[in-house]
Amino acid sequence: MWLKNITLLNFKNYSSAELRFSKTVNAFVGNNGAGKTNLLDAIHYLCLCKSYFNPIDSQQIKSNEDLFLIQGDFERKEKNEKITCGLKRNQKKQFKRNKKEYDKLANHIGLFPLVMISPYDVNLIMDGSEERRRFIDNVISQTDANYLDELITYNKHLLNRNALLKQVAATRKLDVTLLQILDEQLILSGNKIFEKRKEFLTDFIPLFNKHYTYISDQAEVVALSYQSQLNEQGFEELLAQSIEKDRILERTTTGIHKDELLFTIGDMPLKKFGSQGQQKSFLIALKLAQYSYLQKFKGFKPLLLLDDIFDKLDDLRVRKLMEMVSHHDFGQLFITDTGKERVVSVFNEIKVDVTLFEVANGVIEHA
Repeated sequence: MWLKNITLLNFKNYSSAELRFSKTVNAFVGNNGAGKTNLLDAIHYLCLCKSYFNPIDSQQIKSNEDLFLIQGDFERKEKNEKITCGLKRNQKKQFKRNKKEYDKLANHIGLFPLVMISPYDVNLIMDGSEERRRFIDNVISQTDANYLDELITYNKHLLNRNALLKQVAATRKLDVTLLQILDEQLILSGNKIFEKRKEFLTDFIPLFNKHYTYISDQAEVVALSYQSQLNEQGFEELLAQSIEKDRILERTTTGIHKDELLFTIGDMPLKKFGSQGQQKSFLIALKLAQYSYLQKFKGFKPLLLLDDIFDKLDDLRVRKLMEMVSHHDFGQLFITDTGKERVVSVFNEIKVDVTLFEVANGVIEHA
């Protein structure tokens, strides 16, 4: 699978743009703020129906315009696929595959798998556990169409149970039968998600270890581990034991919505004890493991988007990373960087052709 071309209209800082890509390495070079990352985000939209950086679709429309449009042609399983995404202010987002609109956007997720690596990913290390759960859920959703539905179901049951707990606090009366029904619904859904996450991480962690070892040249020992209350006890027992605490706090304190991914370096928290370079290497290994996982389960290579990847990595790690992603294990690659000479030099050194686009103030020229 690869993206042959893309057309933009009023997307972020672009009035209009039309680009044709190479099957291998494509690089967008230019100063900060020129719009390089916006091009990666447009590709992300086509593949995953949303921006990588901003959940509010209307904010992607260029200032003083009424709509945005993104269109691209993919080659997938030796067939051309035309994907169109459009949004008018105050209207519903439209998504079409070969001119036919989707009944629901979830049907598109996973057809054109993509992995993005960006400086924004530092949130995975620095922010709360919700970011790390979202990472797990996003990867699984691209390989399992039912998983997203199950997550939505779980969150709906969780919302209902929390609403009941608030009502109990206000009225001081507990409807035991209703609580039992809500518990059963939550348990059924939560167990399915837990099993899927556990199965995913069994496959994922060895892939992560392999990529980190390669990028860092075995310079340090890091680890990734899955923590869930359901590892220790059944969900039914957990809910029964925590009911008094739940009533006091007016929310459900146990369940898969409390799951966590632990990142460590030398048995210490990566957040506190990892250097910027080590943290960046960890994130890159995490995303390359995501790539390997998607490729394994899809049977073809996802797109790989690398935003400002050379920053905070030493020359050895940059070279090893580019060697890895430019050769046979990886498919089409899109990268951004402020230095045209640096990009040319890195790819000359590893003897890989690169298609260059120079970006300045929302205008793109084929370099």
